[in-house]
Amino acid sequence: MASKLGTSSAPPLSRRALNRATLDRQLLLRRSDTLSAKDAVGHLLGLQAQNVKPPYFALWSRLAGFRPEALSELMAARDVVRIVTLRSTLHTHTADDALTLRPLVQAARDRELNAFRKGLVGVDTDRLGAIVRALVEERPHTMKELRDALLKEWPHADPFALSVAARCVLPLVQVTPRGMWGRSGQVSLTTVEHWLGRAPGPVPEADETVLRYLGAFGPASVKDMQTWAGLTRLGAAFERLRPGLAVFRDESGVELFDLPDAARPDEDAPAPLRFLPEFDNLLLAHADRTRVIPAEYKGRSWTGNQAHCTLLVDGFLAGIWRIDERERERGGSGGGGDSGAGALLTVQTFRPLGKGVRAAVAEEGARLLAGMTSATSYDVRFGDFAAQG
Repeated sequence: MASKLGTSSAPPLSRRALNRATLDRQLLLRRSDTLSAKDAVGHLLGLQAQNVKPPYFALWSRLAGFRPEALSELMAARDVVRIVTLRSTLHTHTADDALTLRPLVQAARDRELNAFRKGLVGVDTDRLGAIVRALVEERPHTMKELRDALLKEWPHADPFALSVAARCVLPLVQVTPRGMWGRSGQVSLTTVEHWLGRAPGPVPEADETVLRYLGAFGPASVKDMQTWAGLTRLGAAFERLRPGLAVFRDESGVELFDLPDAARPDEDAPAPLRFLPEFDNLLLAHADRTRVIPAEYKGRSWTGNQAHCTLLVDGFLAGIWRIDERERERGGSGGGGDSGAGALLTVQTFRPLGKGVRAAVAEEGARLLAGMTSATSYDVRFGDFAAQG
């Protein structure tokens, strides 16, 4: 748990100082021109990937000259994989992290499985794991194929609970071409060790991951990391590491830990505007998200169960956006021509932006469309999603 005890002598960090430090760790104060796509995925401890495109857009805003093909090629080479890990959600991880982070968070998968026990009465989960492993290591299977096979064994079990059990008991990865840029394919699964040709190592100690988390998301509290990982009881690891960490407190007095030599830019350091995809970990990796999301905008990046892509202005959430690609008739306006495939970027801001900021948003948006779509013509417009349908 985050503690307010014993922090009176710890130096304070303002919300803006936390914002700038976190943006710096997240490669969002300046795009990296030295990290490869693989190294960036490793530094960030993975990219949330419920949908196919977000990891690509996440890297575009973080790496200078990023091409979507760079990540797609890593997937084809099995250097990165899509697997359920943190917070029981699908992430794109390096192969090495898939083999270590999944065992680290297995306790959370066990808790998730327990929540579905009513639908698994009479189901031997060890046998279930053996059945699924034999099937997916013979050839990749869709989840429907796995459910159908498991229902033959346990016809009275809840089908959805059987699906949950399969991905909780075994580390299942989505095989390519699913997840590759510009490719389509249904979700087919096999085990991570079969896909990568090597077995996971022993369950790692949490300490190394704590240090990596701070390097990507710090300064942070114990509760922050627990929220990011979907784990509990990480306080002991922070206490073991405390002698070698820097300790601060936020504006509420909550104790924050950090790597002693990590960069903590001045709170007035410039923060370029950034377009981030839905589910970007920057917005999900802390229990207290006010370092990025102003209190008055809490919940504004969601509509029901739908997460929106987000716009950062001066380092903080300031709006949402979406791209619509369509065939375009001759006569349209835009930066790339007047015929062929077109793309429209709609930006909905939560507050009025000054003329200069709007112009910067439009310029960055045009670069986004040029780099991340195949459109030959494109527009950037400001408006309300609901009004446009």
